[in-house]
Amino acid sequence: MANPCAAALVIGDEILSGRTRDSNLHFLAGALARAGIDLVEARVVGDRPAAIAEAVRVLGAGHDHLFTSGGIGPTHDDVTAEAVAAAFGVPIGIRADARALLAAHYAKTGLELNAARLRMARIPAGAVLIDNPVSAAPGFSLANVHVMAGVPAVFQAMVAGLLPRLTGGTPLLSQSLTIPRGEGEIATPLAALAADFADLAIGSYPFVRNGAYGTTVVVRGSDGARLEAALLRLAALFPEALR
Repeated sequence: MANPCAAALVIGDEILSGRTRDSNLHFLAGALARAGIDLVEARVVGDRPAAIAEAVRVLGAGHDHLFTSGGIGPTHDDVTAEAVAAAFGVPIGIRADARALLAAHYAKTGLELNAARLRMARIPAGAVLIDNPVSAAPGFSLANVHVMAGVPAVFQAMVAGLLPRLTGGTPLLSQSLTIPRGEGEIATPLAALAADFADLAIGSYPFVRNGAYGTTVVVRGSDGARLEAALLRLAALFPEALR
């Protein structure tokens, strides 16, 4: 049976403006590969409720899971929760259990649970909370859409808590071989190899080091024996390669 498939939606004007470098997609891709959930699409949208809601509708309908990051904080431009509620056509409001988590956290830290911080307790109707062991403000899952913070440390903690609740498939394995030749020299035999191992994903990634061209070939798949067989064939084709 095929693995579940997933999409990622990264939300934030700061990503699109270049002010902030996104690391959440990189982390999520690795975590999903280990969980046996295939990440097959990713998008980035700004802090525009209509655009977020449309992306949620399209990506949520087209995949088994949609993971979002960003836009659930305390400021006016944190609009993800409302946009997700709009995408599902459900109401949103401050929920008692989310408020209790924030109240306990801010009581412990000695800070006030003011109106701005209370915005982080707004949860769409019918959602299940995602734990936030870093700063208490929860994410949430609504159907197959999983809404999480944009701060990398918080996002990573939320993903770690969420994934055990989801049904995965076979973990994705990966091996690579670095060949001291340019892509143009290896393209034909590499295409033949890819045809013989059509059940694997074989990608080539060129580089230039100290003026010399080379290519790293990455082989991915769920069957370890097939992966090893492909790597052995590749090494035989290019004996000068470095494993």
